[in-house]
Amino acid sequence: MTSAPHTEHGSENLCAAGRELYERALREGRIAAPDTADAPCLTDLGLLHPAPDDAGLLEPVAPAVALNRLLHGPRSRIADEWRRREQLVELFAPLTRIERRPGTTSDLPALRLLSGTRRINQAITDAMAEASREVLCIQPHAGLVGPRGEVAYPVALERDQAFLDRGGRFRTLYQQTLRHVPNVYVYVEEVHGDSVARGLDEVPDRLVVLDQTVAFLPADGPGSLALEVRHPALIKYFVTAFDRLWHLATPMFPKLEHRPTVNGITPRQQAIAALLVEGHTDAVIAERLGMNIRTARVHIAKLATTLGSESRAQLGYLIGRSGILKEPEGPR
Repeated sequence: MTSAPHTEHGSENLCAAGRELYERALREGRIAAPDTADAPCLTDLGLLHPAPDDAGLLEPVAPAVALNRLLHGPRSRIADEWRRREQLVELFAPLTRIERRPGTTSDLPALRLLSGTRRINQAITDAMAEASREVLCIQPHAGLVGPRGEVAYPVALERDQAFLDRGGRFRTLYQQTLRHVPNVYVYVEEVHGDSVARGLDEVPDRLVVLDQTVAFLPADGPGSLALEVRHPALIKYFVTAFDRLWHLATPMFPKLEHRPTVNGITPRQQAIAALLVEGHTDAVIAERLGMNIRTARVHIAKLATTLGSESRAQLGYLIGRSGILKEPEGPR
């Protein structure tokens, strides 16, 4: 029976075989070189060395000597780090006494990870207090109305009203199904007044952009982490993406403007058709369009009836032939 191969390790993780053999060598004074076949680490780490009078024997290095030698590397690195620290302090100490002109640099980082609902909401509130022009929002879920996240309604109302009083406006993208949620209607119609809300069949995750200067977006699924972004290139990307979605959306309040049907297919059925040809299941289609699976299947059945399909495979083929997935011409 052969022993397990030796695994390489550092001096701070001496293997059991090596420790046992080193202790034996200390007790006996020297051991035969072949005895270290299962613990080559002892010679690699310098804990054993050949006996001067017999190359076939190994003698142990005194533990105190071995310890001092092994600690020399870390001690040197620590000393180097301290020297580097002192050099940096010497370099930057006079610079910190220079009075900075306002606006030349920002004290806020380009990216900041926020943890916890309270901290996230406070960061949004602080940024809102400095905003005065426009807030862009993407809100995919009911209950997340305006750029307030999960803050209590009175706090959000005060914050948003102060922004509106400064002459600002909101542009918010919702999922189309949220037009039936009462608090969404009340908030947009009564609180935001002339601000605009539009709907899409599908929207990405939450996004809040304030005055094209700072943005907030989720950093995890549950919503306990958020990313505060102040990098100009990323902000420009978010604003461009929002504007493109905005032009594809339709107004939601006070009256939803319905797009015309295409060959008897409603806009909602067009959205379902697009997901069908991508190969998604009924459950995925329902989730992405914010409806229950039973409603999704009713729409699929109506779509199949309208196109004269007798099977799921044939339905995908008929959708492709029908031309219903082409974008309508002209402005929405």
